[in-house]
Amino acid sequence: MMVTTHAAVGLTLAAPLVWVAPELATAAAVGALAGGVFPDVDLFVGVHRKTLHFPVYYSVAAAVSGAVAITSPSSLTVAAAFFFLSAALHSASDWLGAGGELRPWDRTSDRAVYVHPAKRWLRPRYLVRYDGAPEDLALTLLFSVPGFLAFPGGIRVAVAVGVAVALFYTGFRKRMPEWFGI
Repeated sequence: MMVTTHAAVGLTLAAPLVWVAPELATAAAVGALAGGVFPDVDLFVGVHRKTLHFPVYYSVAAAVSGAVAITSPSSLTVAAAFFFLSAALHSASDWLGAGGELRPWDRTSDRAVYVHPAKRWLRPRYLVRYDGAPEDLALTLLFSVPGFLAFPGGIRVAVAVGVAVALFYTGFRKRMPEWFGI
């Protein structure tokens, strides 16, 4: 899935804080957006979907940091809880898509996400055929609505930029490997 989809999903989880704990909502939003993006930094460093994708470890960190945020709510504890929750969902949901290959529509990879404690790769599920597929764009659009409506200012601008990037990426995704000679 596209990083914009992961970020929008995380932000959707943070949106209720606008009404429940408005003083912590921005921290939750920033943590959720960062956590939705962070695992994909391994596109540039290490092995994609292994180096920074930790579905199990992020889930444990989300549970622990969530408990801390509930018992000692602050901007830092809430941001951390939403960071780990969003990173965990990102890492786990990549299993539902294609593998990490450059042309995922060809289905040449049997590696969706690495599960570190089991020391093995999960096979792609292809519920989202590939990053940038029309159904991926639909998910980005759907999950962008709550964050866009709930948050003002910079968070709303980040959502709009994310949607614009997703539209562009989806429009050109299948042409990118040939453009870059790969």
